[in-house]
Amino acid sequence: MNHAPRTTHHETRNTQHGTRNTPHASRFTFYDVFLVGVGGQGVLTIGDVITEAALRQGIPANFYPTKGMAQRGGSVKARVRLGRETTGPNIPDKGADLVIAMEVSEALKAVRFVKPGGDFLLFGHVWPPTACMLGQASYPSLEQVLEQVQRAEAVVHYLPPESLPLYEGAPVPANVFVLGAAVGRTGLGQVLDPSEVAALVQTRWAKGADRNARAFQAGLEAMINDQ
Repeated sequence: MNHAPRTTHHETRNTQHGTRNTPHASRFTFYDVFLVGVGGQGVLTIGDVITEAALRQGIPANFYPTKGMAQRGGSVKARVRLGRETTGPNIPDKGADLVIAMEVSEALKAVRFVKPGGDFLLFGHVWPPTACMLGQASYPSLEQVLEQVQRAEAVVHYLPPESLPLYEGAPVPANVFVLGAAVGRTGLGQVLDPSEVAALVQTRWAKGADRNARAFQAGLEAMINDQ
């Protein structure tokens, strides 16, 4: 089936956060996270928070964001590599311990990166590319995407968009909600201390601190459809 790709010109910023040298660095397990979504979803913020939380715990962390066109809807991806003092940006095929996909069709681009037995967290937001909206290509169904992930022998965690809770009558930030789910329901929570991540979320944004805290906590407690 011919699914429409998002035509973007990618600019990669190999932003390697400073790692904190520690005599106990060798005790950390290597843990790689691949993130994908579209512009406007806060995908890079998820990667940045994971990286900062790791550094605060003394875990070596490297963050490599890549974004397409600056406009909303352009493809966005990022890689976070934990546990290594120095490392390159590329996560090999079947090398990611965790994939976080914030959009259904973009999730297909990340399937090849998840390792067998790794976690694949999918937030079921739909943002059809222009070609789909013009009737020039088809948009993949959720079932097709989940089937591809299952063929990769990953553990699928699906978050439907309607699971996003409200705070004072408005939906909480989806990226913070998904971050909470990743910490609470995947192996990421065994690498990072959930309370440390929660504290970082609480203090990162002075405006909307209570809303973000609510989003993260709701993600931690989310009932996820594991497949």
